[in-house]
Amino acid sequence: MKRISLTQYLVEEQRLHSTIPAELRLLIEVVARSCKTISHSVGKGALGDVLGALETENVQGEVQKKLDVISNEILLEANEWGGHLAAMASEEMETIHRIPNRYPMGEYLLVFDPLDGSSNIDVNVSIGTIFSVLKAPEGMVDPSEQDFLQPGSKQVAAGYAVYGPQTQLVLTTGNGVNCFTLDREMGSWVLTQRGMQIPAATKEFAINMSNARHWHAPVTRYVDELLAGETGPRGKNFNMRWIASMVADVHRILNRGGVFMYPADLRDPSQPGKLRLMYEANPMAMIVEQAGGAATDGQQRILDIQPSKLHQRVPVFLGSRDEVAVVTGYHAQ
Repeated sequence: MKRISLTQYLVEEQRLHSTIPAELRLLIEVVARSCKTISHSVGKGALGDVLGALETENVQGEVQKKLDVISNEILLEANEWGGHLAAMASEEMETIHRIPNRYPMGEYLLVFDPLDGSSNIDVNVSIGTIFSVLKAPEGMVDPSEQDFLQPGSKQVAAGYAVYGPQTQLVLTTGNGVNCFTLDREMGSWVLTQRGMQIPAATKEFAINMSNARHWHAPVTRYVDELLAGETGPRGKNFNMRWIASMVADVHRILNRGGVFMYPADLRDPSQPGKLRLMYEANPMAMIVEQAGGAATDGQQRILDIQPSKLHQRVPVFLGSRDEVAVVTGYHAQ
């Protein structure tokens, strides 16, 4: 079987569908190269002195791990000088990162969660990087936070890298979802899955059950029905899977179906959910929809939400279309 590299795939995709102009191709390749570097750091672990936490918190109030900061720096430094970006925004930074004046300003905006699933870093469980690409608004001269506040439907590309037994890059540019595996000997990304599709029906769900006492009624009702098994209203048995790394949970769902849920709950009414719209929900929703799945916040399609701030949080229900429809319907009732 002929091996197709990421670069060859991007060039051929542009020829066929005209969805990946040269600037966007270069940007995706630089992000992919950054993920390769992050994968190397993750793989070294204790040998590279990258494990453990720092004495700092990010803008979310979360204690930063060494690898969070290293990954953030890798992505910033790699993407600054290429001329394809106007600005970047990261889950680890309070505000946007403008491209220094000494470099040309490009037409795209890059948004990323440099290392998703930080709680798993020190225990050698799969973690990942999530990214989203937006077009800079027409006529923009000096990038501001406001320029990033575009609904997810405006994304021109989205993807994630998962650092597990293999390092894989999952990518969409609006024409289906493809998976590339890092050939560690050759140092290249090789196309290994084309046109990934999430089955419409499933028997698996992913949710943090330790929060059950805080859930709103629709989520309690839905999960209770799943747990009731074949003698309950759903008439079939469900398995629960929870990795506590969104990248790893979504990657499983892309490969074999399932529904992932991180709902809002009663603990803090001012925080509608835990996951960030711009860095996590939007890129994952684009990938899931492109693979035939669905993604909502319990009320509406995630990609239709108009962001009001850079670090906005939202509830998330995504994965197999049939199950997302059921749990979203319970919220409507």
